[in-house]
Amino acid sequence: MARKKQYNEQEVIDKAMALFWRNGYEATSVRMLEKEMGINQFSIYASFGSKHGVFLESINTYKKRIKCITDKLQASQNGKEGIKQYFYDFLKFARENNVNKGCLVTNTVNEIKKESDPVLMEELSKFADGIKQLFLNNLLQDPNKNPQLAKKQANYLMNCILGISVASKVFKQSELDDIIEITFMNI
Repeated sequence: MARKKQYNEQEVIDKAMALFWRNGYEATSVRMLEKEMGINQFSIYASFGSKHGVFLESINTYKKRIKCITDKLQASQNGKEGIKQYFYDFLKFARENNVNKGCLVTNTVNEIKKESDPVLMEELSKFADGIKQLFLNNLLQDPNKNPQLAKKQANYLMNCILGISVASKVFKQSELDDIIEITFMNI
């Protein structure tokens, strides 16, 4: 007879996500996960299969959390101004205790190689493609916008949000504001 879990899976995944976000995928060991999640290695493997499984669940949790700002962007009727607001909203979302953590997805993409974990990279790519599509949809709210140009601008904005995610870990808020303002002067 299977034993009843003595923990809430969502709570332990929230803790794991925070650990991965702080330390990165590669630097986070199963021992660290045990300590952070408050469950033993057996429970980690029984519930999630591996560190990789815990991380994939952490990415799903991250997607649910960031929905508060992606839903706002999806509902926006403000074109490029809605995207600009998303940049500012993202910086607030990625800040914890006055520390800018960047984006969990961006941090991971910077850390691992596509060849080393194609399943993980596919999940991260799908997430990024979803954000880029939101940018494109908002750009196309301008009836005078050339669709080909809008697609190029969405690619550009995706690059910018990835860059600001990394920059947020180093630069002051006023510098990040400058980056956002200059970015949108070119759109």
